Amino acid sequence: MPDLPPHRPVLAGATYTVISEADIRLEALPEGHLLHVLGAIEPAALAAELAKAGLATSSIRQAGFRQWFVAGAEPLQPVRLDALAVALAGRAFVTDQSHGRVRIGVSGRSSRALLSKGTAVDLDPAVFAEGKSVMTMVGHISAQIARIGEDSFELTVLRSFAESLWDDLRHMAASTVKDEA
Repeated sequence: MPDLPPHRPVLAGATYTVISEADIRLEALPEGHLLHVLGAIEPAALAAELAKAGLATSSIRQAGFRQWFVAGAEPLQPVRLDALAVALAGRAFVTDQSHGRVRIGVSGRSSRALLSKGTAVDLDPAVFAEGKSVMTMVGHISAQIARIGEDSFELTVLRSFAESLWDDLRHMAASTVKDEA
């Protein structure tokens, strides 16, 4: 079997910061792990199984009916994935999506204004509270938006669309700065 090419991060640690009245930061997050869990398991039970598998610091984000993404900054060890799959047997299935998806952080005082230029999701904290996530379109690209803090969001996108979404976010950030000037 031929050797596989080495893994290269799509955005290679790219950051884009606008220090102004808008205060916006875009950040390519570590390509750690992203698991897709499907099945009749509640988030609390999934969290308990993640802890047993050594993935307690991972976050659980709803990705649809009885579907969750489990995201974390550290690379996934195969033994942990195997342990989780065994623990979830009969209740849920887990697939490793780490190689196929990229996470982008969007933060700052004007992060909601920036994202509102690309999505119809109501990001008001009263409606879209911290810890909430939604699958949606950002411009023409399908992505998951998760609120991870007061003015912090994380976007998860298919790897092949990451550079395009990054460019779109940079343009929306520049436009947001002009709007607030």
